[in-house]
Amino acid sequence: MCLAIPARVEQLVGDDVAIVDFGGVRKEISLSLVDNVNVGDYVIVHVGFALQKLDVEEAERTLALFAEMNASQASSV
Repeated sequence: MCLAIPARVEQLVGDDVAIVDFGGVRKEISLSLVDNVNVGDYVIVHVGFALQKLDVEEAERTLALFAEMNASQASSV
């Protein structure tokens, strides 16, 4: 199973390269598959590549669901 995760673009560091934030974890990714990405945009990331831009509301909903699932798993342990 593959999982693509929303991340917020924090910094553009070169041609088709950005630093993104995964809930406090910063990682360098490739933007070579997506056009017109700016700082503050959300992208879906899989294995170090942004696959597409994501609407802010959609990204926040998805991240809230991940947080809810994490909290649920933590309370059941």
